[in-house]
Amino acid sequence: MVRKIAFLTFCLIGFTVSSQNKKSDSSWWNELHGWEPGDPAWPTWLIISPGYFGPNALPVPDLKRGIMGDKTEMTLSFANHFHPGDPTQDVSGRIFLPFAQSKIAVEIYGVMLERFSFSEEIRNERFALIEDGRGYAVGDLYFSTLIQVSKNRRFPNTLFRFATKTASGTQLRGARFTDTPGYFFDLSFSKDYGNSATGLFRPFAMAGLYVWQTNEEKHFQNDAFLYGLGADYLIDSWTFSASWAGYSGYKKNRDNPMQLNFELRRDLQKLAFKVKYTHGLRYWEYKTLRLSLIWKMKAIE
Repeated sequence: MVRKIAFLTFCLIGFTVSSQNKKSDSSWWNELHGWEPGDPAWPTWLIISPGYFGPNALPVPDLKRGIMGDKTEMTLSFANHFHPGDPTQDVSGRIFLPFAQSKIAVEIYGVMLERFSFSEEIRNERFALIEDGRGYAVGDLYFSTLIQVSKNRRFPNTLFRFATKTASGTQLRGARFTDTPGYFFDLSFSKDYGNSATGLFRPFAMAGLYVWQTNEEKHFQNDAFLYGLGADYLIDSWTFSASWAGYSGYKKNRDNPMQLNFELRRDLQKLAFKVKYTHGLRYWEYKTLRLSLIWKMKAIE
């Protein structure tokens, strides 16, 4: 199964990369935006902010719960981002590897293939260079390290995360991915009340910093306060979750997205299924439905 997924991913990426080699006349863009020889180059017109890019370019990071799982997990997800001017679909993957008795973990994830089709209005607002607004993209790859600081003690469960965002994403021409690196780190906290057999309630909170590189000469990066609040309810093999999250940059150029998340997860012995709905509240104007299939394996000792 893993080999089949890897082969499919390789084929999709190959198709996408080949599609990026197609060049188009940009005279329409020059005329539309009044560009003349001697003006700043096209990439400097882009606004490196979540409000001016696709849904996967600078997403709000997933909230952690102050506690990490004790199983190795491989996840394959399919998402549909509903937006009247930018309907988007994607396939993404995630690998979660805990070790050292689940006190440390490594996480690798990213969008393997994104399909987009944005309107003329969105194209012009984002200064995109794809005239028909249609295409495919490969997403950025993320690497994160997680450290369990405290677990099952009087002090709340505490988890530290440090993640880096690569610049591996394609389709800068379509304002899909930023072609710039970034990183974020945060602390998440939680406390358990009850047990999973009769019903366990787990409120959690997260706070941190999100930093990404921009294309501006005077301000090479944007620094944003990262935050989130939520709660899980676990009973038997089911987990119900609701959360509120976002980050707030200092440039005030649609760099403070905010969203609500609702999740339902069912755990079996070696598999898990998850449905997640994300509702954008501000400057991330999508309504996303994500379906995930999760393979669970024994953690590395």
